[in-house]
Amino acid sequence: MKTVLPSLPASLWRLGALASTLMLCAAAVAATEIRTVAQIGTEPKFLADPRTGAVRGICIDIMHAIERLDPGLHFSGQQFWMPLIRIYSAMDQGTVDASCGLSHAVDRDSKYRFIGPALFSIRYYLIARRDDPVAIANWDDVRKLGREGVVLANRGFGGVTVLRDAGVPLIDANAASPQLNVQKLLARRGRFFFHRNPGLQAMLDRTGFADKVRILPTEMARVPLYFVVGKHVAADVVERLRVALQALEKSGELESIARSWD
Repeated sequence: MKTVLPSLPASLWRLGALASTLMLCAAAVAATEIRTVAQIGTEPKFLADPRTGAVRGICIDIMHAIERLDPGLHFSGQQFWMPLIRIYSAMDQGTVDASCGLSHAVDRDSKYRFIGPALFSIRYYLIARRDDPVAIANWDDVRKLGREGVVLANRGFGGVTVLRDAGVPLIDANAASPQLNVQKLLARRGRFFFHRNPGLQAMLDRTGFADKVRILPTEMARVPLYFVVGKHVAADVVERLRVALQALEKSGELESIARSWD
């Protein structure tokens, strides 16, 4: 016997169709989740709020701006800390999709996708002990120091590439954090510590050694930083990130965010 379904009012059919559409939209949002993490030792890219412990910073603000422009993109994991070397490993394994604020380097360019435009630029300076009268105007001055010119840098960070490209002969990049390198500098295990701004003075203040070191006035290098994604990330997601970042650059919001943390 044929079953006859009762007819429903048109308004109920429309509500059902709307519910189906919302469910499809929710599924689409879930499909465009972008997994990331906060990178240790990179303030103000990422830093912990001293009151709540929550991760804040330039990159958090940029991610929020991207989500406002494209609500279908959702970042997750940015409240969890990870050192850069583990971020690389996680992106290689496909357990992390993106990292905010990395510079171009030969090994990175071959393994990951850099999404333009640049988010902001960092400026590199040399830090010396306060009782060291050394004056540096350019890279030649560093190279001329020979064995007395050991430069400390953070392991795996873009600053190491800058030093190598500048022909600095003696680089110690064994320490993984700025705090350790400041301690090594004060222990006279290096003549300089090479680090970047914005966030340089705040980092020194946080270590408690700001009164024992000085930031040399010469800007040694300026390097643009980008959003970087693993090659496993879908092409349409990469394109949506690119479009959002271009819109943020055109509106001036990228520059405004960076300036707010300088």
